Amino acid sequence: MRGTMSLSFPPVTRAIKMLLAVNVGMYVLRLLLEKTGAGQVSAEIAVYLGLIPEQIVQHGWIWQLLTYSIIHAGFFHLFFNMLMLWMFGANLEIHFGSRQFLEFFFFGVLGGALTTVLLAYTTGLSAHPIFNIRPDVLTVGASGGIFAIYMACAMLFGEQQVYLFPFPFAIKMKYLVLILGFIALIGALDDRVGGGTANIAHLGGLLFGYLYLKFIPRRGLTFAFSEGFFGIRNSYHRWKRRKAAKKFEVYMRKHEKEPNKYFDEYGNFRPPDDPDKKDGGRGGWVN
Repeated sequence: MRGTMSLSFPPVTRAIKMLLAVNVGMYVLRLLLEKTGAGQVSAEIAVYLGLIPEQIVQHGWIWQLLTYSIIHAGFFHLFFNMLMLWMFGANLEIHFGSRQFLEFFFFGVLGGALTTVLLAYTTGLSAHPIFNIRPDVLTVGASGGIFAIYMACAMLFGEQQVYLFPFPFAIKMKYLVLILGFIALIGALDDRVGGGTANIAHLGGLLFGYLYLKFIPRRGLTFAFSEGFFGIRNSYHRWKRRKAAKKFEVYMRKHEKEPNKYFDEYGNFRPPDDPDKKDGGRGGWVN
């Protein structure tokens, strides 16, 4: 797909509206708590919902693998995350549909969290860690899901030109995402570039966004699971029907009657007025 992808005023799609409402709502709630003298409660919400690897591993707070994405460290952290979510995510939601877009977004959020926890308990425990990350450090923000969106845009719309204000030139989407990934990597290696822990989540989001598009079925995990479930359920019902048909065959033979007049080879009833019907027994009977 070629052309120019402008980042000015994309549509505010259904899933984007929901994510914006949840994130902004949580920020306003915490801000109100702080302004009314309940700053300790606001801090406890951040600790309870934010991502702390040792809380997950030692205490089983697995909800943090997703809920950290609705907590933000300040206004500009929230503003730029939501701006990028809207600017890049709206076109991706149009491509995927709202259901699969949300699935993809939270797959990236989960990927950022798992990457953070994994590296916190591997490289983060050494005396001289490669990445600026430890098991007791709090990570917040929706950047894992947003970086997954970046990766999807690079893979699906990589040749499109993007104008980024205030720069007066365009850049291909795939090169923009490459630059953002490089910045996240440098930030993860050097805490002077702005928060190594959060940058690990950025890298995890990029990785899981790639894995989703490369290996997950085209219509998404939810669709694949539902199709698998209904396939298993239908197979079970067919098995029960064949089993019942075999029992009926035994009964009919005992009474010297021919069961093939009543059942086809799939165990379906034949219409009583058309014993030779070949369409699976539909017609006079309802199966």
